[in-house]
Amino acid sequence: MAAASTVLGLFIGWQAYRGFRRNASRSMRYLSVGLILLTAVTFTAAFVGSALLRYGYLAGDLRGPFTLVVRTLQFVGLAFIAYSLYARP
Repeated sequence: MAAASTVLGLFIGWQAYRGFRRNASRSMRYLSVGLILLTAVTFTAAFVGSALLRYGYLAGDLRGPFTLVVRTLQFVGLAFIAYSLYARP
């Protein structure tokens, strides 16, 4: 499901980016960046990080900071989406 969510998030983000390119809308740019951060980047980072932790490539004590990075990326993605809703053209 994480892979499907990543692909769907990339598709929606790409469509928003196409809308930005077509209309030169600043809010669409922030929407596309926010969606890509929220879905594709965070899911990919979480998957790669989990695999690195599971197979011992990263020390177990890095789990907390890694989770903080993923949550921060999610927050930034949501902030971009929220900003896109209130940005003036």
